[in-house]
Amino acid sequence: MRELQNWIGITMGAAILSFGINNFIIANELAEGGFFGISLLLYYLFELKFGYTFMILNIPLFYIGYRMFGRDFLVKTFVGVFLVSLFSLIIPGNIAPSVPEDKLLAALYGGVVNGIGLGLIFRFGATTGGSDIIARIVNFKWGYSIGRTLFAIDILVISIIAVIAGTKIAMYSLVALFIAAKVIDVVIEGVSTSRSAMIISDHTLQIAQVIQDELGRGTTLLRGRGGYTGQAKEVLYCVVSREEILRVQQIVHDADPNAFVIVSDVNDVLGEGFAPLNKHTPNGQKKKTP
Repeated sequence: MRELQNWIGITMGAAILSFGINNFIIANELAEGGFFGISLLLYYLFELKFGYTFMILNIPLFYIGYRMFGRDFLVKTFVGVFLVSLFSLIIPGNIAPSVPEDKLLAALYGGVVNGIGLGLIFRFGATTGGSDIIARIVNFKWGYSIGRTLFAIDILVISIIAVIAGTKIAMYSLVALFIAAKVIDVVIEGVSTSRSAMIISDHTLQIAQVIQDELGRGTTLLRGRGGYTGQAKEVLYCVVSREEILRVQQIVHDADPNAFVIVSDVNDVLGEGFAPLNKHTPNGQKKKTP
């Protein structure tokens, strides 16, 4: 059942991504980064179908990826690339209204839709090949981070787009890329509804007791030592809902106005009071708490 859900999720993601490319990016003559951008450039310059060129460009990388990362990586990558190529050929580009007079709006819509599609593909264990494979190869061979390599490839492609299609198109395309990246994070990680607080104080036991009594949240005491003074310190760590974090700050202030508090967003909080601990990732393995 889990495997079936993964295939359904990947297929839906590929369909949504192809819809966004055809109806918002291509329909409004915008572009993308990476191999998506290269395929779009070939379409604009030579009228070569996006689905065909995207698949063909990835073929050499399939072999390299297989030799370096194995069969599982090849299967997941091939499925993602094949489905995106297929759906981009069969999904019409006139379903959504074209907005050539407002390319910024088209970039925003395209970024959101593409981000949802890519997020689903990544969330359910597939990739879209192209830049992803190159970034993994560079990381494997020379140790450069995947994120930086992807960013460098995107900047290179967008720069080429700026020369060929003009700076305005390149700038609108950057907007779409930025929005898509943010949406991908939301789809993969979810919208953060919890906050964590790390509290450094001389009254941690008192603060912990009030948090437990008033909010019903568990706390953890960690051993620490001041980097400057060398004195032993107790660090209080707790995770609460977004609505409760202000009350935590008030509790800390009332107990110790000189306390040091760090508040952070957290995702996938598992355990009592939050999501069930037996929550599974898409590939069937149990998620691990931070």
